[in-house]
Amino acid sequence: MWILWLIAVCCIIYYIVIVIYSGITTSFSLIWLMFAAISVLLAAGWEAYIKHKDKIPLWIPVSVVTMCCTGILVFMVVEILVFTGVTVRDTSNLDYVIVLGARVKESGISKSLKKRLDKAIEYMDNNPGTVLVLSGGQGSDEPVSEAAAMRDYLVYNGIRDEQLILDIRSFSTVENIAYSRVAIEEDQAKKKARRLNSPGIVVPGAFEEVPDKPIRVGVLTSDFHVFRAQQIAKKWGIPDIYGISCGSDPVLFIHFCVRECAAILKDKLVGNM
Repeated sequence: MWILWLIAVCCIIYYIVIVIYSGITTSFSLIWLMFAAISVLLAAGWEAYIKHKDKIPLWIPVSVVTMCCTGILVFMVVEILVFTGVTVRDTSNLDYVIVLGARVKESGISKSLKKRLDKAIEYMDNNPGTVLVLSGGQGSDEPVSEAAAMRDYLVYNGIRDEQLILDIRSFSTVENIAYSRVAIEEDQAKKKARRLNSPGIVVPGAFEEVPDKPIRVGVLTSDFHVFRAQQIAKKWGIPDIYGISCGSDPVLFIHFCVRECAAILKDKLVGNM
């Protein structure tokens, strides 16, 4: 029983840490207060059951324990998928890499977005022929679009502007993938048109037309986010997508894992993945 009270206290402390550390209170961060309230109710209920065993039907504590165990089991299964379900593959020399956006503050890019962009710079240093698709719109509390902030950071750090494609229409992971796919198709069409219109002497019968080589596309995002991004991409028309992960904020890591579990269950339920 004392464990439940300890969990409640830890959840409240972690909520305070999230608010102070991130400087932003999101609706999902309130889940830690909800966890604290649930722990208090469970502790109080356990005390009441111990005192009044003869008056409380057995099915009530059994049902409560079953629900709690089911929730914990689901969370564990999802997290195992998140961190072990992504196959390690060779991600070198991809044609396009979709870099997923994250919050932009008045003071600049967030820690999560900086980690993603630093990973993108590292990737481009090793694979200079790749094109980055920067995906993220402008939220109501953001000074600029995430894609624009990402471009400014990358260009400042030596990435050529012609290697960047911006998608400023996206406000969710599903939209990130869908609009990035459209941007890639548009870029491919432009490149094909330039090849067809390029001057040169063509001798009839001197060459044989071959089909275009399939393009290789990757998605770069935080480690906890790669699995969902890949599954959504497979659902929305990029079946063979490569995952590139970067580290996440250690202070907010547990919060991100819980949020990602909820997002995966929601996207699975509504058919996004």
